Amino acid sequence: MYDLVIRGGTVVDGTGGTPFVADVAIEGDRIAAVGENLGAGREEIDAKGRIVTPGFVDVHTHYDGQATWDAEMAPSSWHGVTTVVMGNCGVGFAPAKPDRHDWLISLMEGVEDIPGTALAEGMAWDWETFPEYMDALERLPRTVDVACHVPHGAVRAYVLGDREKPGAIPTEADIAEMSRIVEEGVRAGALGFSTSRTVLHKSVDGELVPGTTATAEELIAIGRAMGRVGYGVFEMASDMKREWNEFQWMGDLSRETGLPVTFAALQSIAKELPLEEQISEMRQQNASGANIVAQIALRGNGIIMAWQGTVHPFRFKPAWNEIIDLPWAEQLAKLRDPAFKARMIDEENVWPESDILDFLKIVALGWPVQFEMDPDFNYEPKMDESIMARATAAGMSPSEYAYELLMKDDGKGFIYFPILNYRDGNLNFLEDLQAANDTVNSLSDGGAHCGTICDAASPTFMLQHWVRDRAGARIALEHAVKRQCRDTALLYGLEDRGLLAPGYLADLNVIDMDEIKLGKPWLAFDLPAGGKRLLQKADGYVATIKSGVVTFQNGEMQGPTPGGVIRGPQRVELAMAAE
Repeated sequence: MYDLVIRGGTVVDGTGGTPFVADVAIEGDRIAAVGENLGAGREEIDAKGRIVTPGFVDVHTHYDGQATWDAEMAPSSWHGVTTVVMGNCGVGFAPAKPDRHDWLISLMEGVEDIPGTALAEGMAWDWETFPEYMDALERLPRTVDVACHVPHGAVRAYVLGDREKPGAIPTEADIAEMSRIVEEGVRAGALGFSTSRTVLHKSVDGELVPGTTATAEELIAIGRAMGRVGYGVFEMASDMKREWNEFQWMGDLSRETGLPVTFAALQSIAKELPLEEQISEMRQQNASGANIVAQIALRGNGIIMAWQGTVHPFRFKPAWNEIIDLPWAEQLAKLRDPAFKARMIDEENVWPESDILDFLKIVALGWPVQFEMDPDFNYEPKMDESIMARATAAGMSPSEYAYELLMKDDGKGFIYFPILNYRDGNLNFLEDLQAANDTVNSLSDGGAHCGTICDAASPTFMLQHWVRDRAGARIALEHAVKRQCRDTALLYGLEDRGLLAPGYLADLNVIDMDEIKLGKPWLAFDLPAGGKRLLQKADGYVATIKSGVVTFQNGEMQGPTPGGVIRGPQRVELAMAAE
C-alpha cells in the first residue's frame, strides 16, 4: 500500500509532453509510480477533472529574513510553490558582523521594501558567517524548501566594514577575502552568488547598494571562487550600462568556470540596453560557448498603490505630508474631509531631490499608464482603461478620479502602475521569450516589496492569464508547467524535482483549472512589529504536497511543515524507476 495516491488526475508532468490521465503514487518523500489503476493509498486525493503538476520552483525571492521566523512562507506557498531560492539581487543577512545588523536591515528595507522594524524584531541573528546562517535556517521547518545565494552586499560589508561606501574600490586582499567567503558559503550549500548593479536599488538612506560599481575583475574573481567548488549560479540585476560591457565579462566568466550566469531581463527605465539588445548580446555570448540565462517576468512589474502602501500618486503633496505619520484611523478621517480632499487635489507636488525624479513624477502624474484595480482586474490592461481615460469619460480630473478610487472600500482601493515590462501597453513581447530555451520564468520577488508589489502570485497568473484567459496568443499548459517547474529547477542544479516520475521528490499540486483565479490583494499588518505587506491568495489550488505531505488544501495551511534547507545541487536516485 502506498502512503498517498492522487487518483485519476490529468498529469502535466513537467517534461513539456502531452498531458495524460493517470494516478500518482507516493511513498515517503518520493514519487513511487505514475500510471493507471495503481494500488490503494493510506490517503487518497480524488483528482478527476483536475490537473496534477510538480510543485512550482521559484528562483527569485527575498525570504532571507522571513525564512528565519515564518513556517508558512506566504504568499509564495499559497500559489503552489514548494521550493524558493532567496538571496537574490545582492542583498541578504549573512555573513554579518554584530555591528552591521542595522546596516544590512537598512539595505534590505531600501532595496526590497521589507519593513526594517519587522526584520529587526523577527530575526534572532544567531549567526555571523554564511555557514552559520544556513545552520540557523535548518532550525525552523517550513512548508517549502529554501535555497540561498551568497549576497554581494553582505559580503562586501563584512570585508570592507566602514570603507564600504558607494564607489569603494576593494584592494586585492579584499577581493581575495570576498572570494574566500563566497567559496565557503557555496561549499556550505549555497546554490550561487548574487549582486546588484542598478541605481533603482538603494539603502533606506538612499545610498547605492554595495557592488553597484564593482569592477569586472572583482566579479570574475568571485565567480572563480564558485568555479573552484564546481557549481553555483551567478545572479545579477543590472542597469546594463554600455561602458560596463556586462555581457562580455558574463560570457568570459561562464566560459572559464563552466557555470551559468543569470540576469534580470526587463523593459526598464533604468537600463541603457533595450531588452531586445540584452537578449541579442546574451545570445552572441552563448553562441561562443557561454551559458547565460535571462530571467523574465510574466507580467508588468507593477507598483500597487494605496493610501497605506509605500507609495501613491499624492505622496508628494504637502497635505499628505501633514498626515503621513498619523495613525490610519486619523488619516482616513482627514482623507474623508471634503476640504482636505480639495486642497490635496489642487496642491502642486513638492519634489524631493532624487536621481530618479523623472520616475517619481510618473508615479504622481502618470495617469495615462495607471489603472484602477477592479475586482476582476486584468494585469494586461488596455490604455483605454487607464485612469486618464476613465476620468475623461466620467467628466472628472484624473487626480479627483484617482482620489475617489483610493477611497473605495473604506480607503482601501488600489491603483496598478506597471513601471517595468509594459512599454508597449501589452505583454506581446513576452510571447517569443517564453518559448525560448535561454530564458526562465522568474522575478516574482516573493517576500519583498511588501508595500508595493505582490508578484509572488506569478505562478497563478501564468495559469490564469497566459494559459487560460488571455485575449491573444497563449501558451500551452504543458509548456507553462515545464517553465515554472523543470526549467527553473535545472538552472539551479535541483535535478530531483520539477518532474512527476518515479524517484523524483514528491512535490506536487492538484489544481482545478476552471477555478484558478487570483484573489484581490490586501494589505496585512501581520509581520513582526506590525509590519505591513501586500498579500494575494488564489482559488483553484485543491492541494499542495511537499515531500509527500499535504501542506495546503483549498488554499489553507494544513499544519505539516516538511520543507527543509537545500544544500548544494540535488541529484535524483532513479533506482525505483528501473525496477
